[in-house]
Amino acid sequence: MDLLRFLTAGSVDDGKSTLIGRLLFDSESVSTDILQAIEKASKGKNHTEIDLSLLTDGLRAEREQGITIDVAYKYFTTEKRKFIIADTPGHVQYTRNMVTGASNSNLAIILIDARNGITEQTRRHSIIASLFGIQHLVVCINKIDLMNYSEKVFNDIVTSYKDFSKTLFVNDITFIPISAKLGDNVVTKSVKMPWYKGKALLDHLETVELASDYNFSLARFPVQYVIRPRVSVPSGQQDKLHDYRGYAGKVVSGVFKKGDEVEIYPAGLSSRIKEIEIADVRETRHCAWRQKHIPEAFAPQSVVIHLEDDIDISRGDMIAKKDDSLLVTQDVEATVCWMSERPLNAGTKLLARHHGKSVKASVREILYKLDVSTFDKIEGEKSIKLNEIARIQLRTASPIAIDKFISNRANACFVLVDENTNETVGGCVV
Repeated sequence: MDLLRFLTAGSVDDGKSTLIGRLLFDSESVSTDILQAIEKASKGKNHTEIDLSLLTDGLRAEREQGITIDVAYKYFTTEKRKFIIADTPGHVQYTRNMVTGASNSNLAIILIDARNGITEQTRRHSIIASLFGIQHLVVCINKIDLMNYSEKVFNDIVTSYKDFSKTLFVNDITFIPISAKLGDNVVTKSVKMPWYKGKALLDHLETVELASDYNFSLARFPVQYVIRPRVSVPSGQQDKLHDYRGYAGKVVSGVFKKGDEVEIYPAGLSSRIKEIEIADVRETRHCAWRQKHIPEAFAPQSVVIHLEDDIDISRGDMIAKKDDSLLVTQDVEATVCWMSERPLNAGTKLLARHHGKSVKASVREILYKLDVSTFDKIEGEKSIKLNEIARIQLRTASPIAIDKFISNRANACFVLVDENTNETVGGCVV
């Protein structure tokens, strides 16, 4: 069973938390004790019916104000697919939280209040989703019940969004009219909108195709851990185990096969794949962590790769197929969403973390700031503030092996970290 990670985004009071609550409630993914607690909390707020938004608004401040502040993650499973939901805040001051949710999502649900139509936050969240490579957008026109389930209202918003979306780098956009509060078109099709011929939201989430999201042409394997034997072994097997050197990690893109010629970056050394191992599912169910040999590995599998040559490889190094186009550089131009209260200036020194590799970096230049409402470039900026998005030039202390975002999203993202506090202060795409 595969996994779909998706986020919800929209303006304040568009109904993001209520939508997720409805998905969980109507798909029977809420345990009895939690449901009883939510019912009690709803009565405490003098609600005549259960407040489904309380299923995700977990912080006391969120419940008191009726807004989402932090990114809330929820998990549920249907017969067709597993899901991880990121409920992201709608306030502009929490843009960084939305970026956090977008960085690992396959799909974004953009909520629009049918009464208000497209707002600045609609454009902002759509652009952020596009910038961070989300290829599937579901635009849910919520509160359609308050507009008498009007087909005209729905079509007008769809037309406006399609005009705006021409600036986005998104391949798949689906429009669904819903009422999160009443459940129309959320888990089941609504009889109140016979003019809508598409799927209910959950049906769409269960069937959206994700295979095309992965790049299977550029093979990339960042090493997370080097495996060497460190246990006592039976007599006569010491030599065999002593030669065991495996490189554990996740294939972030492409396909690796036994016998493939590969290069190790940033050193540029060459070798050939000797074996590929993966966890034996039958054994892991019984907590016996055994490996089985496989002829090939592809994204997003987690495997152990063995090479024919004894090469000095460490955590953070990149294994790639020979002759694959890969950028190995110390000068990186990237789009950053700044997440710190302290402004970003030219000359700021940070740590850049790309997969398992951490290197010192300094900001050489701020090229321009991006107006996320219009996609306009604002040049001449000397400082980038919290939640702003900009294009910057970085210089790293040692080379990193990275791809251009347009060719391989999986290997084009990294984060900036404060050297002193170890706090993530920026999310970047090359």
